[in-house]
Order: sequence, then structure tokens, then C-alpha cells
Amino acid sequence: MIETGYTPQSVEGRWYQAWLEAEAFRAEDTSSRPPFCIVIPPPNVTGSLHMGHALNSTLQDILVRWKRMEGSNTLWMPGTDHAGIATQNVVERVLAEKGKNREELGREKFVEEAKEWSKRYEKRILGQLKKLGASCDWDRTRFTFDEGLSKAVRQAFVRLYEDHLIYRGERLVNWCPRCDTALSDIEVQHEEVDGRLWHVRYVFEDKPDEALIVATTRPETILGDTAVAVHPEDERYQGAIGRKVLVPVVNRKIPVIADPFVSMEFGTGALKITPGHDFNDHEIGVRHELPIIKIFTSKGQLSPEFLVDNEGKPLESERAEKYLGEDHYKVRKLILKDLEELRLSAGEEPHRHSVGHCYRCQTAVEPFLTPQWFVATKQLAEPAIRAVEEGRTKIVPETWTKTYFEWMRNIKDWCISRQIWWGHQIPAWYCLDCNKGKWSRKGKAVDAQRKAVTETADGQYIFFQDAKAIVSLEDPTECPKCEAKNLVRDPDVLDTWFSSSLWPFSTLGWPEDTSALKTFYPTSVLVTAFDILFFWVARMMMMGLKFMGEVPFREVYIHALVRDPEGQKMSKSRGNVIDPVEIIDKQGADAFRFTLSSIAAQGRDIRISGERIEGYRHFCNKIWNAARFCLSHLGENPPDREAALLAVRKAKKGDSDSPVRPADHWILSCLHRTTRTVREALESYRFNEASSVLYQFMWHQFCDWYLEETKHRLADKKEGEHVRALLAEVLETSLRLLHPFMPFMTEELWQRLPKPPGGPSLLALAPYPEVDERFIDEEAERPMGLLIEAITGVRNIFGEMDIHPRKKFRLSAQLRGELGELGREVLEKEKEFFVAATNAEAFSYLEPGQAHPPVSATDTTSWGDFIVDLKGLLDFGAERERISKKLAAARKDLEAVQRRLDSPQFEERAPAEVVQETRARRDTLVELMARLEGNLARVTEWEKES
Repeated sequence: MIETGYTPQSVEGRWYQAWLEAEAFRAEDTSSRPPFCIVIPPPNVTGSLHMGHALNSTLQDILVRWKRMEGSNTLWMPGTDHAGIATQNVVERVLAEKGKNREELGREKFVEEAKEWSKRYEKRILGQLKKLGASCDWDRTRFTFDEGLSKAVRQAFVRLYEDHLIYRGERLVNWCPRCDTALSDIEVQHEEVDGRLWHVRYVFEDKPDEALIVATTRPETILGDTAVAVHPEDERYQGAIGRKVLVPVVNRKIPVIADPFVSMEFGTGALKITPGHDFNDHEIGVRHELPIIKIFTSKGQLSPEFLVDNEGKPLESERAEKYLGEDHYKVRKLILKDLEELRLSAGEEPHRHSVGHCYRCQTAVEPFLTPQWFVATKQLAEPAIRAVEEGRTKIVPETWTKTYFEWMRNIKDWCISRQIWWGHQIPAWYCLDCNKGKWSRKGKAVDAQRKAVTETADGQYIFFQDAKAIVSLEDPTECPKCEAKNLVRDPDVLDTWFSSSLWPFSTLGWPEDTSALKTFYPTSVLVTAFDILFFWVARMMMMGLKFMGEVPFREVYIHALVRDPEGQKMSKSRGNVIDPVEIIDKQGADAFRFTLSSIAAQGRDIRISGERIEGYRHFCNKIWNAARFCLSHLGENPPDREAALLAVRKAKKGDSDSPVRPADHWILSCLHRTTRTVREALESYRFNEASSVLYQFMWHQFCDWYLEETKHRLADKKEGEHVRALLAEVLETSLRLLHPFMPFMTEELWQRLPKPPGGPSLLALAPYPEVDERFIDEEAERPMGLLIEAITGVRNIFGEMDIHPRKKFRLSAQLRGELGELGREVLEKEKEFFVAATNAEAFSYLEPGQAHPPVSATDTTSWGDFIVDLKGLLDFGAERERISKKLAAARKDLEAVQRRLDSPQFEERAPAEVVQETRARRDTLVELMARLEGNLARVTEWEKES
């Protein structure tokens, strides 16, 4: 006998192991079946399962399980990402707790330490995905730092370099002083912060009593200024253009230049130009051939390089020398103090502006001039743009296509080198002999003209940006030019996103021409969040077209972010994080998965709450109890489902000698309509629509109505076998429909159903339900629809009057029109169910025009009136008092809500969502009061009549 309640903990682990043992998730490298492939967005080994992973993996698993049941050769490729900067940060933190650091270990031992750490945490996060029910082909699990993918990365780098699409150059890049590495533009998260705008006097060289007032948000960068710029049409500064001013504190002589970039409205209209520490200033500096002075080290400390003039000659400034070696925030405080003392400060004001932060550690990034490796992306982006324009890759929802085009058409070269140890080391070497004069020993003086440098792995060499590199697939043993063996490898590693950009084909064996690659590339669909559209999706498009000559995926489904019930982004600092693993342990994976799919609406952020998950846990129990009821009547032998279906089809043709009732036509039509809607929704990634229709069918149509209708028929000899067969048909089909969404419970219930021999041993491998259009018939649905409308109306009367639903009463029907005639036929066939469902002790018909009982309530439907005789059911005085109390409470609530809405400050300050919710609350209260006032009037009238 099936247990009285569903306990996920006793089911989930057992069935997941059964699926693994049966190799239910295994894909075949060669097969006659149509291929379907998804590559998982590889989670970082640093993390654990979070809400984003849970949503993303649930949606992928729904598609994969559906396609597997459809009969496709289905591959869900699993794997994890080595997460260069993030992993290095975590491992360094672990070492620090042991009193160690990476420099003490050395590069080789540190990398081994990171590998071991990654293996442990990879196992953890993959285990959590299995706990969610992810049906990946786990035997194929890849890691972006494994041997095969490392080979692919090296191959891709060398080929791009040979095609002149990778180059090394000195550029201003985003630099994280905390991680001590370069970042690409899209690894910088911009946040609005409250800052200050300081006004500073730059005195004229030729007239020290005159000055330009310059406004700046970063006074510490004054030390690197090489010009002041004004707009060429700004009348205020026409006499200043071409003259020279002195940089405060260091007294460097710099020109006043004219450039149309300068805004005449911002600040004072005079802009200090620091080409070495601002991207816009750098472009102005290039246009005007200004010198570039790099004033900070990679750690954000003041460098001695700022003590030079515009010709690179040394400057002396006793006051400024105290800044040397100080953190740039400390320098800011010191220079502001000095500006006050020198009477060069001209005031300050509050200023809100955008500041870039490292996406990994949230440190404010610093524009930094340094040699880096870059991918020239323009040439790669063009075919990736055409592929989407031509529809070879489709982005869903389509609104993201515009964003994709905007970014790709304005793409900048991609900085792919990172100054860390954990990652794919760049396959480039420098010959010390061939590069004489282009490198220096660490600690030696650096040529003043060579201001941008990088360091090697052991920190013993500094290579200038014009040093020539040897790029090779194999580690070279000697220089191919001079045959010297004096080679040093470039210490930098590749951006993590470089290896993951190859993921759709490197995981399938590229650069080898494998069977898996032939079968599954291009992959079918990529499921991902919008926040990595540029980090990952666009780059996979470029690399897939470059190396495979074909798009990496036919479709891209982009889902929104998961937020808390108030729409806030989840974060530990806010204390609103919901742990998926805790939810699964408490509520079960099926309830959690169904919650995620039910709220995954296209184009909207997803709000999740514990209450919502609890609601779908009740849905699991509803299905479990429905199955328990069915199984208690099905017995050991499978009923003849085909015979029952044939009987329904024959009854539709007018066969009167049949056990078929209107409810049978209705439930089969609803079942196949649901099947059609679910399949269409899955085809177009409308997961919430598929979930909603499944919920409505299972909870309301099947459980609330059809099961209730069948209870009195099961004991009937004529109808019992027919009803049992239909219960088996609807339940078994429903479990197959639900399986991709709720795999564990459906497998458990499906295994308990009596089934004909010879079929699949697992629901996970059973065929997904097909639509039989012969059963979808609006006319066949209408009779039961009329009956449900009437029963619901009668129940609503009891609910509004607060009458106990078990009280017996007299019920009458006054029917009208053609629908009334049809309804009467239905009532005659389903009278026993109708009376039981309404709990009426007596049921009769009233003729058209016949008066209703004096004290009665009426529900008007599309096909007639249903009249409840209230005599003896109500204490009218008590009912008036109850309604009056509810009316007073509603009026009080409405007054409070209206006061809030009438306040001008409320609409100005409250979030738009809160304002909208408050207005909706007002409308609900107005509607409630109107209903209560109507009820009060009716009760008063009834009391008089009685």
C-alpha cells in the first residue's frame, strides 16, 4: 500500500542512483536518433549551488528530460570552470589562514595546491546539481583546466596569433589593485556612488596671479596631469588655449589645449588630462600627442615615475616626495591637505558618479597602462553578427537580440592576459639574447621612456612591451632565430573566459575530429542568464564560427535573475539569500524545481519566496494523494486503457449503451489540450506557461473535479472497470507529462502503477505523451463545464454567507435557452455527482417565471439560475453582525491605504512596485466593501421576509 504522505527524502536519492545504474542519462557518440545537446554553463569550482545555478540547471534539465523522452539522442554536457581570479583569491586566503603565501610556495606548488582545492570543490558542486536532479551524462564531465581543454586552449591561442588576431601591446586597461591583474571591460561592474567634486587652481606659468579652475573627482591623479583641456568653442577660455599652467604641488608645466570632448556644462568646463590613468584622457592624450605619466604601481601605491616633467626630465618636489609608496586613497588625503596649505583649493561640492569595481572582489578598479595580450575582436565579431541576423542562431526572448547587436557592433579588443598564477599560462616565450635592451632585471633602473612594464613568473625579469615573443604549440627548447637556449616564458595566464569561449566544441574533443563533435556540434540550445551574454555567449559565437565554421548553438534562451520577494538582488550583506540545498533538504527537489519553472517568465526577473515553495510542496502532496486514491482502486492487473478510450470515442458518435459520462469526454479533452499546450510551451521556452497549465490540470481538473466525479461510479459494476481504466490512463499520462518538471516523485508513482509488460523500466526513459487531436473537442468539454460552473456558484454562496459547507439544504435550478436544455441533460446524467458535490439534500427544477423561495440566494450562470433555500441555514442577526464587523474593518483599512496614496511624498519616494501594490490593495478593498454592503442589504431583506 502506498504511504499516506510523500516524503522526498526517502525517494530522491534512491531513484537518482537507479537512473545512474541504468545509464539513463547516457548519450551515444553515433546514433540514428536525432541529436539534442546542451552544454552546461560551467559553474565555478569556488562556489556552491546558488539560486542562479538552481534556476539555470532546472530549466536545462526540463528540456533534456523532455527531449530524452521524445526519443532524441540527448547529451547534457556537464563540467566546471577553473575560475582563475576567484579561485586564486580563495586559495590565497586559505594559505594565509595557515600562515603561508603563494610567493613562499612558488608557482608550481601553488598551482598544484589550487588543483587539489578545485577537485574537492568540483565534487561538492556537482553533487549538489545531482541533488537537484540534473540528468547530465556525468561520465563526460569536463573541467576548463583539464588536459583536453588545456590542449584546446593552446591550439586556439596559437591559431589566433598566427592569424594576427592575438597581439601584445601597451594599452590602458582596467586594473584591480587587490587581485593585482588586468580585467576586461565587461569584468568591471559600474556602481553609482556618492563622492565629491573638488575645484583646484592651476596657476598660469606666465601670470602666477591668474589661474584656471579645474574640477576633479580624483585629486590624487593630479600628479599625472600632462594638460588641461577646454572646449574649443568655450568663450570663457579662448585666451587660455595655448598657454601653460603649473600642475599643483609638483609644478610640472603643461599646456592648455582645446578638444571637443570637453563638456562646457560639467564642473568648470576645464578638464585635467591624465592620459595614464583615465580612458577618456588617454584618447585625448593620443590625439594631442601628450606624454603619458604612470603614477601608480600595480598595487595602487604612488610610484616615483610621477616626478618627471612633460619631457621626461626629473622634477624635484620635497612636498610631493612624502607621497611615495602610499596607497592612492592616502595620497588623496595628503594632496587635498597640501592644496589647502598652498591656497590652490577652490572649494568642493557633493557629486554622485559611476565607479568601476572588480567583478570578483568589488575593489575599485584603476585604469593602468601596461603591456597585455589582446584578441582583435572586430574581425571575429562580424560573422557572429551575421549569424544572428540570418537566423542561424536565434536569441529568446528576441528583445535580447538588440542588446547583442549593440554590444557586438561596438566591441573593443579583448584583454585576455591576467597577472595571476592559476590558469592557462600563455604559450609565449622571450629569448633574452634576441631581446637585448628590451628587458631588465627586477630592481634595476628602468629607461624613463619605457614606463609600462610586466614581470615574469619568478619576478626576476621585466620585459618591455616591444619585446618579441615566441608563440608555440610545443614548449620550445631554443630560440628559432638565434638557437640560444636562454628562454623565459611569459608569466601571464589567460582570462578564464578564453577557455570557456571554446566550451561548446572543446568539451566534445576539439581540436581532434571526434565522433561526438560530428554528432553534437552545433549544440541545440544554450540556457543562460542575461548577465553573461557578453562575458560568454558572444565570445562562444565568435570562437565557434572561427574554429568550427559554424555557430555553437542553434538557439540561446536567456532567463532573468532570481530575486527575493521584494525584487531585491540576493546577497549575503542583505541577509536575503535562500540556500537551494536547504530548500531541497526541507521541501524536496520536485517542489523546488516546479517553483522555479512556474515563475520563469520570459523578460521578467524572478521573485521567489519560502511561502511559494511551500505552496508547491502542497502540490506534490496533492498529486501523491490523488495517485494513492487511484492506486487503491486499480489493483495488480493493468486495466484495459485502450478499450476505455475506444468507448469514449464511440460514445461521441452517439452510442447510448455506454458507461461513458460527460466527465470522461471532458477529462480526456483537457488532458490532450494540456499536452498540446505543454509541448508548445517547451518548444518556445515558456516554462512558466507549461508549469501553469500542468498545475491547473492536475490540481483542479483531475483532482478537484474528475476524481470526485468518479468516486460514486467506481463501485458500479457497469462503469467501474471503465472508470478504473480511465483513471490509469489519465494518471499515467500525467506522470509522463510532469516528469521533466518533477522527476523524483513521478518516477516513484509511475513505478507503482500497473503497466502492460514489455515497456520501459524507468519513467525517465518512457515516451513523452503525444497529442491525440481526436479527444480535443470543445463541444465535448462544454457539458462538464456547465456542471462545474453551477457547482462552483453554489459553493460560492456558502462561502460568502459563511455557511458551513456540510450543512444540508434545498437546491433548485431554473434553466433557460438552448444551454439550459443541454445542462438539463448533463444534470440528469450527473445528478448523483451534482448533488454530492453541492451537498444538497433535495434538488428540483423551477419552471421559467416561477417564484424563488422567499429567503434564498441565487447564483446566475450562463445556462440558468441555481437557488439555495436559506431557511434554517442562517441566524440573520448574527450574520448581520458578522458582515458589519468585516465591513468596518475593510473601511478602516481603506482609509489607511487612501491616506498613504494621498500623501505627495509617498509617490515621490516609494518604489514604483510598492505604489502599484498599494493601488491594487485600494481597489481590492473597494470591491470587497461593495460586496459586503450588497450582502448586508440582502440579509436585512431576508430577515424581514422571514
